[in-house]
Amino acid sequence: MYAIVEINGQQFKAEEGKKLFVNHIAEAEAGQTVEFEKVLLVDNNGSVTVGAPVVDGAKVVCEVLSPLVKGDKVLVFHKKRRKGYRKLNGYRHQFTQLTIKQVIA
Repeated sequence: MYAIVEINGQQFKAEEGKKLFVNHIAEAEAGQTVEFEKVLLVDNNGSVTVGAPVVDGAKVVCEVLSPLVKGDKVLVFHKKRRKGYRKLNGYRHQFTQLTIKQVIA
């Protein structure tokens, strides 16, 4: 059984026991249980239910493993040739690590 759930504007495939890295959830704490009710699709052993826009009564229960995980560093380099202009900027995206405890449909 799996579900397609929308978390912070992105869609994820949620199965029990699966770990997800989602966009940072500011109010999350380690060990906290979080529920997401924007379930767009549920597949229960071949029986597919598609929401319009969401499936009624369906939700995904998750546990927060780590409230703040930093992603890989992305380097942005700007240069204008023959002008002596160079600029280097680094960026690390922030994620929250979740584990799926239960998919309720």
